[in-house]
Amino acid sequence: MGLIDALKYRLPLAGVVSILHRGSGLILFLLLPFVIWLFDKSVTSEISYAEFTSTFTAGLGVLPGWFMKVVVLGLIWAYLHHFVAGIRYLVMDAFHTVSKDQGRNSAIATLVISLTLTLVLGYKLFMY
Repeated sequence: MGLIDALKYRLPLAGVVSILHRGSGLILFLLLPFVIWLFDKSVTSEISYAEFTSTFTAGLGVLPGWFMKVVVLGLIWAYLHHFVAGIRYLVMDAFHTVSKDQGRNSAIATLVISLTLTLVLGYKLFMY
């Protein structure tokens, strides 16, 4: 079974949210050194904070500022999706009664909430 066969499957929305939850966790894990670097630059001193803010306008090395904003937007989405989906799974585990409709509705709510918050924060990121 290859990748082509796997792409033919039509997962229910709850399955898509589950895969995105795992993927967002992987993104957060892999980019953790970058997140720590950003945090360090933002709180160490006024000079390092100026370097932090210039990362999003002038860029970092050969990477332009808009690319850094896109990377941070991806991190924002990964965090928000992982957080909201995690709350979804905690609620599902707490009540032990999940029907197919409840799973679908909570998956829709997870996607709507995480994407809406990502759009709001992305607007703030790119407009300021």
